[in-house]
Amino acid sequence: MSDDNPHSSNGSSKSGWLGKIVQTLSGEPQNREQLVEVISEAQQREVIDSATRDMIEGVLEISEMRVRDIMIPRAQIMTIGIDQQVAEFLPVVLESAHSRFPVINEDKDHIEGILLAKDLLEYGFDSEKEFKLREILRPAIIVPESKRVDVLLREFRQERYHMAIVVDEYGGVSGLVTIEDILELIVGEIEDEHDAEDNETDDIRALNKCTYSVKALTPVEDFNEFFSTHFDEEEADTIGGIVLRAFGHMPSRDEAVEIDGIEFRVANADKRRLIQLKVSLPRKDDAEEQGG
Repeated sequence: MSDDNPHSSNGSSKSGWLGKIVQTLSGEPQNREQLVEVISEAQQREVIDSATRDMIEGVLEISEMRVRDIMIPRAQIMTIGIDQQVAEFLPVVLESAHSRFPVINEDKDHIEGILLAKDLLEYGFDSEKEFKLREILRPAIIVPESKRVDVLLREFRQERYHMAIVVDEYGGVSGLVTIEDILELIVGEIEDEHDAEDNETDDIRALNKCTYSVKALTPVEDFNEFFSTHFDEEEADTIGGIVLRAFGHMPSRDEAVEIDGIEFRVANADKRRLIQLKVSLPRKDDAEEQGG
């Protein structure tokens, strides 16, 4: 009977794809790889576009990430001293164009609260009002490095705050994370008119003078161009592929390998792929000693 249906082939094809969705979302055994396959097939069939696919995969990715993987490191946190006068920190506020600033006492391990730039406006229009920084601070939200990113995003939305201070297992401040950092993992880079263009790519971010956070999917060509290295583009398409070959096995978090004098440490990985790398270049004095 079904052979007489002129749409049987197309219907079967659709039911096959729908069947995969049902299987993935039902009580049947399921895994991330199966879901990614269904999403990829949905794009191929033009059920969703590539942008939607990227966002869905971004959501899947953050479900496996920890705050330590995406935080702005301690060295790059822009702070204001609790005893500073407006004239002292206002240039920093204007130049950075950020909307929130951690306010510290002594050092970055002693955060008094968060200053919202908009809270300074009323003092600009009322010269008689006495400025007291402590009185306008918002509470600082503290989260551990090990917190899951998807859980933090849910808390950002529910509690309606946009920034959190990240601490390590000893209680010391190790970084800072904002809701924008998480959203960019899902929808891509969020730029505004204040974002300056620089020599860094979306895949490579400097942590300090010698250390960089690098996405494992960074093309070898882009990595070579950024770091002036000469890794073989025929050996692998991505820097993650180069590193994986050097390991000779699927490494776990915090494993490291040295290639041509550069240390590659695994910052994030799952059972089948590398996600984020911490790249440490040799210091100039070390390089000079080796060369001399």
